[in-house]
Amino acid sequence: MSSASRVTASGRGRAVRNGPRPGPGAAPRQGAAPGPGQTPEEGISIGVILGFPAEIATELRRWRASFGDPMAATVPAHITLVTTTMTQDWDATLDHVREVARSQQPFTVTIAGTGSFRPVSPVVFLNVEDGFGECVSLHRRLQAGPLERELPFAYHPHVTVAHDVAPESLDEAEAALKDYRVSFPVASMGLYEHDDNGIWQLREELDFGTEPDNRRGPAAR
Repeated sequence: MSSASRVTASGRGRAVRNGPRPGPGAAPRQGAAPGPGQTPEEGISIGVILGFPAEIATELRRWRASFGDPMAATVPAHITLVTTTMTQDWDATLDHVREVARSQQPFTVTIAGTGSFRPVSPVVFLNVEDGFGECVSLHRRLQAGPLERELPFAYHPHVTVAHDVAPESLDEAEAALKDYRVSFPVASMGLYEHDDNGIWQLREELDFGTEPDNRRGPAAR
């Protein structure tokens, strides 16, 4: 996803706005119809991310706000697996993402120290240490089939902590969090749709290593 989108949360569903991510959650769409304001020719714009535990997300939001990033309040901490990608077939995309989730086991993520995409992009981020390989593997498997496309840059899992702020604020972010380190388990990923209001709506949170509810028997449900 773009680092300039908004997200809000309601129950298990979440949403995110352009400009960075979530609004109120929405139930997974079962049909192949395009989203609001989208035509079949345009397709559906989706993204896939790893969310963070609430306490870590809150801490990183405070740090991001302290650097003057206006997106701090609307973009929770996350690791992007699939950035904004158009698909013409929602059902095929949903099946594809569910299958990748089913074949992935939970893993641990450690984010530690800072890096920057400068001068190419005014971004300072936290490095993904443990879990880097799993994120790369998930990205490669997800960005295939109905989501296959050429990307302008090589995929690099990271956690943005400052974006589009003054150079001195980017310097501050890079220095302030250079010794930051935290680990947490990851057991699911979120499939989002970008709606015509510029908000990323969570369509389905997919648990790793399990069949989605609609494929389980009555006893499992």
